[in-house]
Amino acid sequence: MAFTELLDSLGGVGRFQLVYTALLLLPCSLLACHNFLQNFTAAVPGHHCRGPANHTAAAANHSGAWLRATVPLDQLGTPEPCQRFTEPQWALLSPNTSVRGAATEGCKDGWVYDRSIFPSTIVMEWDLVCEDRPLRDLAQSIYMAGVLVGAAVFGSLADRLGRKGPLVWSYLQLAVSGAATAYFGSFGAYCVFRFLMGMTFSGIILNSLSLVVEWMPTRGRTVAGALLGYSFTLGQLILAGVAYLIRPWRWLQFAVSVPFLIFFLYSWWLPESSRWLLLHGRSQLAVQNLRKVAVMNGRAEEGERLTKEVVSSYIQSEIANVRTSNSVLDLFRTPAIRKVTCCLMVVWFSNSMAYYGLAMDLQKFGLNVYLVQVLFGVIDIPAMLVATTTMIYVGRRATVASFLILAGLMVIVNMFVPEDMQTLRTAQAALGKGCLASSFICVYLFTGELYPTEIRQMGMGFASVNARFGGLVAPLVTTLGEFSAILPPMSFGTTSILAGLAVCFLAETRNAPLVETIEAMERRVKGGLSKKEAEGKREEISLQQLGSSPLKETI
Repeated sequence: MAFTELLDSLGGVGRFQLVYTALLLLPCSLLACHNFLQNFTAAVPGHHCRGPANHTAAAANHSGAWLRATVPLDQLGTPEPCQRFTEPQWALLSPNTSVRGAATEGCKDGWVYDRSIFPSTIVMEWDLVCEDRPLRDLAQSIYMAGVLVGAAVFGSLADRLGRKGPLVWSYLQLAVSGAATAYFGSFGAYCVFRFLMGMTFSGIILNSLSLVVEWMPTRGRTVAGALLGYSFTLGQLILAGVAYLIRPWRWLQFAVSVPFLIFFLYSWWLPESSRWLLLHGRSQLAVQNLRKVAVMNGRAEEGERLTKEVVSSYIQSEIANVRTSNSVLDLFRTPAIRKVTCCLMVVWFSNSMAYYGLAMDLQKFGLNVYLVQVLFGVIDIPAMLVATTTMIYVGRRATVASFLILAGLMVIVNMFVPEDMQTLRTAQAALGKGCLASSFICVYLFTGELYPTEIRQMGMGFASVNARFGGLVAPLVTTLGEFSAILPPMSFGTTSILAGLAVCFLAETRNAPLVETIEAMERRVKGGLSKKEAEGKREEISLQQLGSSPLKETI
C-alpha cells in the first residue's frame, strides 16, 4: 500500500489540503516580489553632473541656462550623464552656437537626479552610475548567489530536520533581513542582507514544494503545481502594483518584507510532513498529524482507527524502494546518463540566464516600467497553458527545443528593431520571456522523466544548481552593455538557441515508461528495455514532477 492511499482514505483533496496549500502559496507569490525587486529599488533615473559647489547659487537662479552651459549634450540632445565642462561655456546660451574641443571632466561633485518617477533608489543614494554602474548589477548577482547557497544549506537541513523547521526559519530570516536591508545605510550592508534574503528564497521554495507534494494525494498534485506556478505570476503583478503605490525604495523594501513576519507566526500551525516523520521513525507524531487532517476533512472516525503500526504499513513500500546514489559522479558514470546530464546542464544554465537577463532590465525598453512589469507577468499565463498543452499532444523534446530557439531568435531580432519603436521591442521581449517561462515549465517534467529513479532526485538537484548559476551570471552579462550594447542580447539569444539545439540530442519521453536504474536506461538506449518496466509508477512520478515544476521556474 502507498502513502497516497492513506491520504485518500482520510478525505483525499479535502479541506485540509486546500487550506494548507493556500497558506503555502501566499508566501511563494510574494517571493516573486523579491526576485524582481531591483527593477524598482535599483531603477536608474535620468541624471547629470552637479555643478561645482562655488556655483550652486548661480545654478539655482538660472537652472536651465546653467545646465546648458556646464553639461555637454549627448547624441540624442540630452545632458551627458557622466561628463561636465571644466568651465561654463556661456557661448552655448546664444542660439545656433556650438563649442568644439571644450575640456570636460567627470562628475566630481556628484549628480542631480530626476525624481519625478522614483523619489529614491539605491542608485540615487549611493551614486551607482557611470563608473560605479556595474555595482548595481553586482548587487543582483549577490542575491542570486544567496539563492544558490540557500539551496545547498536548506536542502540539507530539510532532509535532516524536516520540512517545517527550515521553512519557519526562512520566513523569519526573510522578514528580518528584508527589514534590515531597508534600515541600514551602506551599500555593503545592503548586499549582505540581500544575500541572506536570497538564501531564504531557496528555503521557502524547496520546503513549500515538499510539503504541498507530500500532503497532496496523487490526483491533486497537477492542479497544485499549476496553482504554484500561477502564484509566482501573481507575485509579479503584485510587485508592479505595490511598487507603483510605494515609490521610495526603503519603504518598498520594507512593505514586501514585513508580511513574512505574519507568515512566520501562522507557520507554527502547519503540521510537519507525516511522510518525512514516518521515514525518520517518528511515527507517533505522524499519527497525531494524520488524525488532525482526518478531523479537518470530516473523517474523524477513520482518523481514530489509525495506529503507529497501521500508518507505518503504508510507508513500507516506499522505504523498500528508496535507493541512494553514492555521489554526483553517478550522473556521468555511463554514456547515456553522461549525454543526458551534459545536455541538461546547457539547457538549465542557458534558460535561467536568458530568463533573468530579460526580466531584470525593464528600463531599457523606454516605456513605463510599471506597465512593462505587468506585461512580463501576464505573459506567463498563456505561456504556461501553451506549454502544458504542447507537452501532452506534441511531446517534451519538441516543446522545449521550440520554445528555447524561438526565444533566442526573438531576443536577437530585437537588436535590429529601431530604438524609436519601443512598443514593438517590448512586445517581442515579452514574447521571448514567455517562451523562456514555458520552456522552464517543460524542462522540469522532461528532466524528471529522463533520469532513472535511482538518481532522479540527484539529477533534478544538479540541474537546478546549473539554473541558479545561470541566474547569477545574468546580471554580470548585462554589465557587458557598458562596452557594447549588442553583447548582452547577443549572449542571451545565442545561449538560448544553443540550449534548444542541445535538447534535440535528448530522447523523447512522451508516452514512454519511466526507467528505474542506470542499467535499464543503458538498455533502453540500446533498444533492449522492456516496456513493462516501471510502467506502474510512471503516472505518479510524472505528476509529482509536473506538480512541482512551475514554481521552481522561480529560481
